[in-house]
Formats: sequence, C-alpha cells, structure tokens
Amino acid sequence: MNEVPERRGDGDRRGSFGRTGAGRNDRRPGQGPAAGARPGGRGFDSRQDEEWTPRYSEHPKAPAIPDEITEKDVPVMVRVALKTLSLENANRVARHLAMVSLLIDQDPQLALEHAQAAAARAGRIAVVRETLGIAAYRVGDYALALRELTTYRRLSGLNDQLPIMIDCERGIGKPAKGLELGREVDRTKLEPEVRVNLAIALSGARLDLGENELALAELEIAELNAKKVFDFSAALFFAYSDTLEILGRKVEAEKWLKLAQRAVEAFALKAEGDNEFLQVLEEIEIPAETTRTERPKRDDDRVGGFDGREDRGRPRRDDREPQRPRRDDRDSDRPKRDGFTSDRPRRDSNGEAPQRAPWTKPE
Repeated sequence: MNEVPERRGDGDRRGSFGRTGAGRNDRRPGQGPAAGARPGGRGFDSRQDEEWTPRYSEHPKAPAIPDEITEKDVPVMVRVALKTLSLENANRVARHLAMVSLLIDQDPQLALEHAQAAAARAGRIAVVRETLGIAAYRVGDYALALRELTTYRRLSGLNDQLPIMIDCERGIGKPAKGLELGREVDRTKLEPEVRVNLAIALSGARLDLGENELALAELEIAELNAKKVFDFSAALFFAYSDTLEILGRKVEAEKWLKLAQRAVEAFALKAEGDNEFLQVLEEIEIPAETTRTERPKRDDDRVGGFDGREDRGRPRRDDREPQRPRRDDRDSDRPKRDGFTSDRPRRDSNGEAPQRAPWTKPE
C-alpha cells in the first residue's frame, strides 16, 4: 500500500509515501564463464550465475534474522515472485523481506541492511529492488532510492512508485527533472491513490521552483472532493491547505485543514473498528423454523421397541380401528352357489384337516 507524504509547513512534502518492496543486483565483478566453470570439463551454468552470491550463511554484511521469522511472514505474491530462485535462497530472501516490513518504521537503517542483504541474493527480482528502493528512501538516501526504483519500474512495467521517484529527484536537487518524469505517464490509467500521491509530489516540485500558483493547480484533481472522502484524501487535503497558506489564502487553508483532520479521525475510528471484527469463514443459510403439530400420545403406545427404539406411538395391528371383519362374519346378500356350504371344515389343533367319508356315486 502506498504511504502518504509527511505534511510539512514549508511546502516540502518529501518523506514517507510508498510501500516496501525492492533491491539490487550484486554480482561479483569479473564473474564470467571461466570463473564459473566447474571442474571436470562441465560448462558454465548461467542459471547458477544468476543466483550467485558468496556463501549465503557466511555473508559478512547480512544482518541476523530471528528464528521466529519465516518465509511465510511475507505475502503469498512475494513468495511466488521468488520461485525463480533455489528453495534455500528464496526462503532466506523472504525472511530478509519480512524483517524489512517489521523494522521499516522502528529502525529504518537496520531495515535498509536487510533489504541490501535480500538484494545481494535476488537482484533480478522486481519486488526485491522495490524493497531496497523504499528502504533507501526512508533513510534519506535519495540517489540510491531513485536508482533502485527506476530498475523496479523497468523490471515490472509498473508506475505505482512514480511519486517517490519524483520526490527523489527533488531530494537530489532536480525538481524540474521530477516534473518531466511525471509528464511521462497517463494519469487516467493510474490507481486513485497513486494519482493522489503523484499530484502531491508534482505540487512539491512546483513549490521548489517557486511556481506556487501552479503548485496549487497540480492538486486540483478529481479526488479533491470534500463530499467523497477516502483513506488517501487526508494527505491531499493537508497538501492543499499548505499550498493555500503559502499563497496567503488563510481562510480557505483553515477550511481544508479541518477537513483533513476530520478525515484522519474518521479513518482512525474505522481502523479501530476493523480490529474487532470476526472473520466469516463460511456462510450458510439456516432454514426458517416450521411449526410441527404434535400427535397426542395414546395410552397403549409402545416404548422401547426394536433395539430399544421408541415405537413413536404407532398402534399395534390388533388395536387398529376399524377392525377388519373376517370373511365368514361378513353380512352379504349375495346368493350362495349350489352345493356350497359356509360350514367349511376347520383344522384341528394339530393343523390337520379332519378325514371325510369316501365319495360314492349317487344312484
């Protein structure tokens, strides 16, 4: 995330916008195929040369990294960018970058040393060069920062660090060169936050040249809107207030100063609220509760049926109503067939039918 420039009453807005990310290529001077050839007749390995540094663990300039810091402490996209390196080297570089993020506000000089150590191992990775450039900018080494961020822009093709590059041109005493740099890009294609920071940097360059009216005009962009405030609006409001004050328009300067302070307070409260939220891992839809009609229990409901389960009040077969009549008890007006008798012989207790008299032919 791009940081916003510090507010300075004298119109100097160099200082703290940008994000951590960048480095340099530190290949040993004179290293070439002959020096890199392996014994036994094997040819030069160009991939190994790209990653070459003195023995990583023995590098005298690399600051120590606590064991608690791992490669997983950097964003996933950074780890993906480091996949072109060997696993051991990528993990070491990632840990140095994690230390830069941890120390950039507390100890910028130590953060710079970690950034330089990362660049010594992975000078061809854009995010490493970006990290070194930002770290150098934070300690005031504008020449180094400009060189590293120019390389980052060439490697990545991005213009997101262009405001810091313009600020670095101001820092080395070349505000006019910064204005030329700012005119190279189409501002409509930049992200709103980058566009705001670019306007602030260009306004500062105009102030360095004594062009105060033009400095105010640089800040009058679409994002200068008191009715639509974003997290980057406060920096723009502060810069606009400063420039109005330089021009002697104190009433308007006071108005925009109050708007800037209100924006800071509003987003500070929002940040505090964001620290107290519960992360939703999965959303599920709970169906609406329906009213069930309870069937009244009967006295003869069985409990603990098969396998100890409740019979849920189902009546036994012999208790069902109405009771099904037996065939011989049915009342029917249907005429009986000749020779048919309803006195069908019943089986005896052992299940066998009684013996009938042999049939005789009628005379």
